[in-house]
Amino acid sequence: MKFIIKFPRVIRKEDMARMHSRKRGRSQSIRPLSKTPPPWVPLAPDEVENLVIKMAKEGMRPSMIGTVLRDSYGVPLVRSSTGKRLLKLLKDNNLAPEVPEDLANLIERARRMHIHLAKNRSDRYNRHKLQLVEAKIHRLLKYYKRIGAVPSDFQVKSMYTYA
Repeated sequence: MKFIIKFPRVIRKEDMARMHSRKRGRSQSIRPLSKTPPPWVPLAPDEVENLVIKMAKEGMRPSMIGTVLRDSYGVPLVRSSTGKRLLKLLKDNNLAPEVPEDLANLIERARRMHIHLAKNRSDRYNRHKLQLVEAKIHRLLKYYKRIGAVPSDFQVKSMYTYA
């Protein structure tokens, strides 16, 4: 009798598929291993903190702040420069958004889809995509309630009319 030894298959990032499509994931850049800021960063940690606070007071979202710091000021990562994450800096100065940014973006997308479906009632493709987006919202909301990022009584105001 022969025994076949099967080794567990290693799941690489290239093998992972997207949640609501059959497409594969895209390759991404890898962050540096070093926790210290690179020597070529032109700004001191307190200057980076002041820039983050100034941009947040101007109404910029956290992802946009990170992009501007990277592209315009040459700061690759706020955490390696200041020792704190960007959202932690915003929370310490009472400037963090009430709703996490990814959840807010999904809610806004669902709102736009509802407006589209009010005008185009027979758009079945978009109705299905709206169901997928709202399922994603509910999964993310359940996670954020569990970790305490949003209040436990937080409700998404949306109309559930798929007929």
